[in-house]
Amino acid sequence: MTGMAARGAVARRDGAALAGAAVAVAAVLAGGAHALALAWPWDVSIGGWLAPGQPAAWLHALSLMALVALLAHAPTASAAAWRAGGYATAWLAGTFWWLFVSMHTYGGLVAPLAVLAVLALAAFLALDYALAAALWSRWRTAGPGAQVLAFAALWTLAEWARGVLWTGFPWGAGGYAQVEALGALAPWVGVYGIGAVAAALAAAPVLLRGVARVVTVVLAALVWGVPGAGAWLAERLPDTTRPAGALPVRLLQGAIPQEQKFDVDAGVPLALRWYGEQIVRATGDPALAGGLVVAPETAIPLLPQDVDPAYWRALHAVVRTGDAAVLLGVPLGSFSEGYTNSAVAWFPGGEAADPAADPFAALTRYRYDKHHLVPFGEFIPPGFRWFTELMNIPLGDFARGVLPQPSLAWAGQRIAPNICYEDLFGEELAAGFGEAGRAPTVLVNLSNIAWFGDTVAIDQHRHISRVRALELGRPMVRATNTGATAVIDHRGRVQAELPRGERGVLDATVAARQGLTPYAWWASRAGLWPLVGVCAAVLLATRPRRDRR
Repeated sequence: MTGMAARGAVARRDGAALAGAAVAVAAVLAGGAHALALAWPWDVSIGGWLAPGQPAAWLHALSLMALVALLAHAPTASAAAWRAGGYATAWLAGTFWWLFVSMHTYGGLVAPLAVLAVLALAAFLALDYALAAALWSRWRTAGPGAQVLAFAALWTLAEWARGVLWTGFPWGAGGYAQVEALGALAPWVGVYGIGAVAAALAAAPVLLRGVARVVTVVLAALVWGVPGAGAWLAERLPDTTRPAGALPVRLLQGAIPQEQKFDVDAGVPLALRWYGEQIVRATGDPALAGGLVVAPETAIPLLPQDVDPAYWRALHAVVRTGDAAVLLGVPLGSFSEGYTNSAVAWFPGGEAADPAADPFAALTRYRYDKHHLVPFGEFIPPGFRWFTELMNIPLGDFARGVLPQPSLAWAGQRIAPNICYEDLFGEELAAGFGEAGRAPTVLVNLSNIAWFGDTVAIDQHRHISRVRALELGRPMVRATNTGATAVIDHRGRVQAELPRGERGVLDATVAARQGLTPYAWWASRAGLWPLVGVCAAVLLATRPRRDRR
């Protein structure tokens, strides 16, 4: 009997280990599906379900449903935390795996360390979701409806925490996968609000019972299974902004290979020559009169004082007598004053300074300094200099611009630049919308995603800009080095886009907008705190009652 009992114990232990492994694999696969849902990375289309570079809202929903099922059957809070942590680590690593490219391909970091760095970042950020899942276990004794609402609230708070703690890194938030299906809600509740609705709608069929489950299954099928459902919803919600004229734009995409960008014998002279030629052509083009020429982030990869003054004098002569303004990405500053990642604007007409003494200053009539800097790229977090020294990347500690900064006033429009991943932070862009009469009418993003190669990062960033356009009710113009250089209207629709990785120019007419969306109104005044308050109120209202017997 003793031997049989021992064998039984071993069998139970092996069965438990096998079940645990199956749960871990399921969590990782579900998290991987979440990453794929943000932008399908492969050149494979499946009807209206999957398309290269496009989000798949239904896949994101199935991913969340699988997670909720795993959490609902977790025996303890600790088990729930491990399951959610594994899910989130797989999701986040699968979302920004392309950081490996910047660290290994362009930074020279050995491949194992680059892989470990990506996984470590993903695991660290996954702690927010593990904590949310552990807390949700407290609602195990609550009713099904309370469990649904509590899951959505806690998951949203985890998304918020990832977006604000440690300077914030919200890339890949779930709401971006829903830009087609639930994007019509963005002008009202923002990307985190979209994520909350998606979380609740995904959790309901798993947790509810009886008629309520049937109703939510049908609703989920309509939202995520019927092509055009998102467009149908968008047409029935009121548009809270109105037209504010038109702005001709020419967007420049230099496609300077990243490995050559800072090479003084290759990328630097190519950038000076090509962008200079395009600016000369654009400012003299009658079709662009009263328009805006936009060159991407660090289009000129040198400090102005390190460029031959004759170059600036030549551009000064053509811009001053031309008919179009120029918005150009360039680093500014000095060793003594500090450096900024900036965009400057040049106007036709009068001079701001003597071109003989300082031709670049004579050109510059407007300046925007990047506010939200990239950790490890534009500033080195305390204690991590050893890590950045392992890579051969031109890093620096840049100074932050203020928030908000004035818009660029040109041709009757108020144009608000943002640089690189600043467009991840909708609440920071909204800070410039405090007064409707002074709010931007056009948003412009200047980026260089070439650091991450020809990867899905380009597609993911496009969808991020689409959600910002929806949230704020403004067109978003994107000028990038390798893609996605595009014009996005105030409803988040891509109107025109250059082929990625190819040198070229994109001409378009941008339909400017004025007025405030509900999101722009509340986020400009209180940031994301109203969202946090709603989630906290939901948790208080649904908290399980303790048995006092």
